[in-house]
Amino acid sequence: MGIFEFVSNIFKPAVDLVDELNTSEEERLELKKQILKIENDLQARLLEYETKLMEAQASIVRAEAQSQSWIARNWRPITMLTMLTLVVFGSLGVFNVTLQDEFWLLLQIGLGGYVIGRSAEKIVPQLMKNRQPPAEG
Repeated sequence: MGIFEFVSNIFKPAVDLVDELNTSEEERLELKKQILKIENDLQARLLEYETKLMEAQASIVRAEAQSQSWIARNWRPITMLTMLTLVVFGSLGVFNVTLQDEFWLLLQIGLGGYVIGRSAEKIVPQLMKNRQPPAEG
């Protein structure tokens, strides 16, 4: 379940409760409107947080890629290639090693961080461009 579904599920009981109130239809609609406004505000803040998180991750990957140090630029790709080699050789039975759960978690984090970082490099500038008010002219 994503974070936005989680937030919606938090507010759903309150919206359902409003339907059961013995008030006029206008009052019920007004309460629902207020609850939905709070939910939308929270989701907007979550989106803002996610955007900042992606920007931070992208800046880390960018800083590593632009570093003057060979090892800083290449440690992540070398690590991922090493892990991929272990997975492939292990699957082919070249060596008999059982990969621990921590290995798979680290592989997921590494690949996820790389993919998210690279995606953020492309997506975040577009998001920020769309958020800026149009130039008056």
